[in-house]
Amino acid sequence: MDIDKRIQFPLGRSFILRKELGQGACGRTVLLHDDVIDEYFVCKKYSPMFIEWKEVLYKGFVGEIKLLYSLHHLNVVRVFNYMLYPEKFSGFIFMEYVEGVDVEVYLTEHPENINEVFLQVVDAFAHLESRNILHRDVRPSNLMVTNEGIVKVIDFGFGKKVLESVDFDKSISLNWWCELPAEFGDKLYSHATEVYFVGKLFEKIVRENSIISFKHAALVEGMTKRLQDDRIDSFASVREAALTNTAASVTFTDYEKSTYQSFSRGLVSVVSKIVSDAKYFDVDEFSVRLRNVYNSVMLESQVPSNAAVVKCFVNGGYYYSKKSLMSVHVIEEFLMLLDDSGKEKRNIIEANIYAKLDAVERYKSRPVPDFSSFDDDIPF
Repeated sequence: MDIDKRIQFPLGRSFILRKELGQGACGRTVLLHDDVIDEYFVCKKYSPMFIEWKEVLYKGFVGEIKLLYSLHHLNVVRVFNYMLYPEKFSGFIFMEYVEGVDVEVYLTEHPENINEVFLQVVDAFAHLESRNILHRDVRPSNLMVTNEGIVKVIDFGFGKKVLESVDFDKSISLNWWCELPAEFGDKLYSHATEVYFVGKLFEKIVRENSIISFKHAALVEGMTKRLQDDRIDSFASVREAALTNTAASVTFTDYEKSTYQSFSRGLVSVVSKIVSDAKYFDVDEFSVRLRNVYNSVMLESQVPSNAAVVKCFVNGGYYYSKKSLMSVHVIEEFLMLLDDSGKEKRNIIEANIYAKLDAVERYKSRPVPDFSSFDDDIPF
């Protein structure tokens, strides 16, 4: 393939080929440059090595696109565009270009950043978990760290929705890089399995580089138990424990505390019930959602509906009150607090908000409500 040549795509789009990044069983990956906006993109072309695989594996290629399009997180690689040709069982996917090194190389060179990197990795996998998505190929080469120190989870070629049927044999056929957890003997693979592999990865990095500044060694020990029943079984639990470890070293000013408390009191006061299987959006996502709400009501003194704010945080059913409406100014101040806070502070703010929401009464899915007792609460 000729480097630096211009590649023409349908609809008049063209890019300059900068280099080949890889060739796998399912196709080729190249780095393209868009000279109009001066940005680089990774382009995967679906082109299986064996023609008899083309139709069979095409569904998996489309599935990878669907997975990545459903994810919106700083620490997960982004999809910008795609082109599909179903009649030819072919297509392209355009993704964020991650300029950096894998997590193992990065932490060998920058061991002082291990605590921040660990939190970012856990954040990313907690986000996947909240979307019921398994990565299924947790290894150093799929956890990149940019030149700015931002973790990016990449390569979802084996990713799969938990709620869909899983061909376990395809998962375990990968060349695993560490001792396998006990559940592999029973052909089981879950988020608890991915907790194990992330834990083993950091255990290996800490051991091989003799890093003594790692604050989460006890947590990693709980993540790497071979028996699933003995192991921390979710990234939500790992994240909560990691934030607890971190909180002692983070301080908030009285003004920051007051700003947070004004917002969190207002939020919790308008939520009367939450469905028992609801999940929460992480801080990166709820800050974007809340910013969009604020932009649409910034000229008002109160939000037109509390539901607009609640759904920024709660991913599931809930009941909300309309007795009093949340203050737009309070939302503005809270967004400023988020903007001015670093990663650790933002994580602590998130943990505190959700601790409050956890105390809200729960109800089972699809209740039959007694509307006579909910004359001031609106089901959503």
